[in-house]
Amino acid sequence: MNMLRKKWAILVLLWVAGLAIWQLAALAYGPEIVPGPIDTWKGAQELLSDGSLVQYIGISFYRVFVGWTLGSLLAIPIGLAIGTLPAIRVFAEPFLNFIRFIPPIAFITLFLVWFGIGEQSKIALIMYATLFIVVMNTFTGVLSVEEDKIRSARSMGASEWQILLHVIIPATTPFIFTGIRLAMGTSYMAIIGAEMIAANEGVGFLIWNSRLFFRTDWIFVGLISLGLMGFSTDRLVGWLGRKLLYRYGIVSSGPLKR
Repeated sequence: MNMLRKKWAILVLLWVAGLAIWQLAALAYGPEIVPGPIDTWKGAQELLSDGSLVQYIGISFYRVFVGWTLGSLLAIPIGLAIGTLPAIRVFAEPFLNFIRFIPPIAFITLFLVWFGIGEQSKIALIMYATLFIVVMNTFTGVLSVEEDKIRSARSMGASEWQILLHVIIPATTPFIFTGIRLAMGTSYMAIIGAEMIAANEGVGFLIWNSRLFFRTDWIFVGLISLGLMGFSTDRLVGWLGRKLLYRYGIVSSGPLKR
């Protein structure tokens, strides 16, 4: 109990110190450059009063959730196929190692040309941001499965399909789950870039459009909203993983360590 109280006391002190430093920076540079906590809260109240902030958060979350979900569902079987079939891996691995270094934001213009300026281009961009991270983690997990486990299953008469279902997938689940959580962060980065360039709604649009009115307080509101969205969704996914996948070694809902 004492350790828990000490932990919370330190956490509160860190938050107070952070807010104090933020306020000092606002006093030093002026609210037009660095709006303080009070000015940011007033800006948030303005955006909340007309419902625009809640609307923008909802739209951005919808785009991230749909693209991230579709990208993950597509990436997992691809990663399993690459990891279990050497003939596919020989051709796919060099391609993956090449294209994964191209950031999603570099494809915004092409995706706008290919899919238009509607939701399709933004969701496709999220899918791209998700796909390669989950694929890489999945097939890395497959390659890390101990060969002795596979040989033992074969010696007991298991078919290749049974080995996949009962040996490879359970052993790979922690890698898949880690890839999914990492892809969530990349998805938020991708959607903000897309909303800044080709959208009239969303948190990215709010941040980008606020510059026209020199409303740095609205920009701070958008940044804080993004942080809260990412933090809450990551913790939710981590909690679900701990509850539903604990038998596969998913035991922590805390932040990921890269």
